[in-house]
Formats: sequence, C-alpha cells, structure tokens
Amino acid sequence: MQVAAGTSILNGIAIGPLRVCRKARSCQVSQVSALTPREEWARFQAAAAKAKEQLAELYDKAVEEAGEDSAAIFEIHQMMLEDEDYLDAVKELLDNQGTAAEYAVSAAGEQFAGAFAAMEDAYMQGRAADIRDISRRVVNILTGQEEADLQDGRPAILAADDLTPSETVQLDKRQLLGFVTRQGSGSSHTAILARTMNIPALIGVDIDESWDGHMAVLDGYAGRIYIDPDPELLAGMEARRKRDLEQAALLQALKGTPNVTLDGREIKVYANIGSAGDAELALQNDAQGIGLFRSEFLYLNAEDYPSEEEQFIQYKRAVEVMAGKKVIIRTLDIGADKQAAYFGLDREENPAMGFRAIRVCLTRKEMFKQQLRAILRASAFGCVGIMFPMIISVQEVRAAKEILEECRAELREEGAALGQVETGIMIETPAAVVMAEELAREVDFFSLGTNDLTQYTLAIDRQNPRLDSFYDPHHPAVLRMIRHTVEAGHRHNCWVGICGELGADQALTETFLRMGLDELSVSPPAVLPLRKHIRGLDLSGGKD
Repeated sequence: MQVAAGTSILNGIAIGPLRVCRKARSCQVSQVSALTPREEWARFQAAAAKAKEQLAELYDKAVEEAGEDSAAIFEIHQMMLEDEDYLDAVKELLDNQGTAAEYAVSAAGEQFAGAFAAMEDAYMQGRAADIRDISRRVVNILTGQEEADLQDGRPAILAADDLTPSETVQLDKRQLLGFVTRQGSGSSHTAILARTMNIPALIGVDIDESWDGHMAVLDGYAGRIYIDPDPELLAGMEARRKRDLEQAALLQALKGTPNVTLDGREIKVYANIGSAGDAELALQNDAQGIGLFRSEFLYLNAEDYPSEEEQFIQYKRAVEVMAGKKVIIRTLDIGADKQAAYFGLDREENPAMGFRAIRVCLTRKEMFKQQLRAILRASAFGCVGIMFPMIISVQEVRAAKEILEECRAELREEGAALGQVETGIMIETPAAVVMAEELAREVDFFSLGTNDLTQYTLAIDRQNPRLDSFYDPHHPAVLRMIRHTVEAGHRHNCWVGICGELGADQALTETFLRMGLDELSVSPPAVLPLRKHIRGLDLSGGKD
C-alpha cells in the first residue's frame, strides 16, 4: 500500500480505481505565419467569438450543477476575452512580430498568467490558472485540437497535473468519484467548483503515473490518498463512506423541523448567497432565510455599473423565491480582493485596509443611491434587510442611513410601493466591536463578518498562505470580540448573527449558542449539517 498526502478541498471519501490523466498541458504551436497580421487578427477574433459561445454553454451547465455563484467564473472568462490589455498584447505580437494567432494567444496568455502568479495575494495568484484556461481554449479552436477526454466511461478517481474550471465542469459527475491534482490552490475556481458540486478532492499530491488503474481510497477528512489499500483500511473507509451517505439521507429528513437544541434553545439558520439564482439552492437546503446576499457579484459580473432596474430585477427575484423569508442584502462590498476595472480603483499597498465597501459607497453617492433604491423597491415583494459592510463609526452609519432615507423619500414621491426594511451593519473590525454599544442604538441588527474580523484582530492577512500556521479563528481574542458584540447588541434590542465562515464551524456552535447569538448564516450545503448538530446539543449543563 502506498500513501500520498495533499490538501483537502472537501471532506468526504471516494473509493474506486484511479485513472491518471496524461493530458498535454500546452499545445505545440507555430510561431511563423504565412498570412498577413490583419488576416491573423481576423482568425483570432473568430476563435475568440467561438470561445465565448463555448463559455456561455459551460455557464449554463455550471448553473445546473453548482449554482449561479460558482458558474459566474465562466462569465468572467468571457469578460477576460474582451479585456483591452489582453487584446492589445495579442495584436501587438501579430502586428510587430508577424506571428501566427495561436502563438500570439499562447504568448500573451503566459505573459498575463505569469504576472498574476507573481503577485503576493493568493486570490490573485489563483487567477493565473484562469488566464491559462482561456488561452488554451482559444488556441485549441485555432489549431482544431479537440478537448481531451479525461474519462474513459467508467467510474474512477481522476488524477491529473491540474484541472481547469472548464475541465472540471465538463467532467461526467456520474463517473467521477473524486479527483487529485499535483497543482492548484484552495482558493482556485476549480476548488470552489469541487466544493459546490460535492466532489471529494485533494490538491498538492505528488502523483505517480504507475498508480494508473490501481484501486485507491481518497480520504478528504485526513488529506490522504491510499493506493492499493490493505483490506483493513478499505473496510474502515467503506464503513465511513456508508455513514456519510446515511447522514446525507438523515439530513434530508430534517427539512421543515425547528432548529432547537435538546433543552429548548432555538437559533435561526440562514444561508449566504452570491446571486438571485442561489436563493433556490438556499430553499432546497431548507434555510430559514438569506443572511447574506453578496450584491457585489452583480457588479463584478458586469462591464459597467449595473442600473437600478437591473439590480431591482435580481433583488426582487431573490425576495420572491424566498416567499416571505427574510433576505438580507449587503450593500456593495467592492475593493480589496474584489475588483472591477470600470470602478477605476487605484492600486493599493494594503487593499484589505484601503478604499473598499462603505468607503466607496459614501464617496460615490449616486452609485450608492441606485443600489439602495433598487433594494427598497424589492422590499415591496417580501421581507428585506439592508446591511452596510466595513463600518467603523457611528458617523458612517448615520451617513448611510441618511442616504437611505433620501432614497425612500424620492421613491414615495414617485409613488413606488415599499415594504418595511430592517437596517443592519457588518461587524468586521475591532473598531466596530469597541463601538458596538453606540452602533447598536443606530440599527436593527448586527452580522459578524468573522473572516475579516479575525484577520484584523490577529493582524494576519488571511490571503497569505505563509501565515496559515499562525491564523487561528478560534483565538480567545476573536471569541471575546464576538461575545462583546452579542452582549452590546442585546442591551439595545439589536439582534446579532454571524455570516462569516465561523458560523459553519460546528466546534464553536455550542459556544455561540451559549453566547446568545440569534442567527448563523452559512453556505447552502452547510445548512442541514449545522441544523442536525444544533438539534443534538444539550445546553442545560451550565453557562459558558
């Protein structure tokens, strides 16, 4: 038996034969062209147009299998093919060096991918794979090369040097037991797709081609893959996988039941979504509401500022899908690792602490008003909350509320139908925690963004993989900040929830319940497991 270690993307067990994929990572292309630069540019444009058509088809497939939030990567890929810098790089190679279109695309792609890979930010490094994926697609179209068939029609665990997002979506999930790759990162779009589609996966595995065809066990819990497992290990893993399947069936049986502990403590379990389409996924997992609608995806997936009407349609759709259940829409949280070129945001040395979120909105009032008007109009169709991100002061809250009331007055003057709207803020900074007493007097609710709160509290950049061993979301300082926020909010009739990753951390669920948190908002697939855990807790044994 051989054992190899890797980084787990999803907890789970996969058992079956291993298929080692020996795909070529780059297409051999000719540099010299017998055609004119204008003719090569026309070839490129035709190939790019066909690539966009293929990406649109992949988007539709990804929506069905992973939801709109995860599928958005293929819309971003289409936008990358329209990026002026990328197009200029291709055209320059055609005009100045007389190269073939396929060579120009390959060279320009590697140039841009290399620039992203050299960045310190882990999220931006992950975009290098996206650039290579796009360029490979265009080159294949130009050269007439067919997409490699990574499967042979039989159920197997797939092993590859790397998998692009498009390759992952095109895999036949009925035959894919799991996958392992030598390259990749936990923040890549391929990893995100694997999690959403519930595929056990490992990255960073030193794959040996001699494994091809051998029986294997992928243990996503331990981050290990076992080649030719011994009978005892295989039996144990099969039993673990059976328990996982039984648990999945049990979780489905929880739909419609209350989130109440054994001793009668109740807590709301909501879902985080990135698009109106994801509201359907939240309902399928029986979420009691939407605790975080990340509205920035409407901006990130657009080529220009989305209009009030475009936003209203999306917010209204989510509100109607939830059919009376609460939908909390976070106002635009752009900046830091979420950038849209048309915003024209300057490059910053420390973007996590820079011009982002509410700071952008308060200084671009007309843009902010368009979003607030759209949310207010959507409130006529259900139960809506508005949440302002990255708040550090009472003055910011009052300024945002003043603009909100200005929008409300305008809409009433126009005769628009409006509903009742709760207002809340994200607690993401130590400053907001310290000021929680004063802030609670201004709003109806708090939602703790524990991802940013943890990094700011610990002074650790959560995007820097070199600091992973120092990053501790269970740090007592973080938990004390959460407790302080809950207590301050409750003293002023302000309910308090968590919408960051810690909300799904079952090691802390009992602690959060004892603190008195009112709501936990997690990714849709995490809703039912969290509810099952809550229903098995007994808090009668004393106070935390």
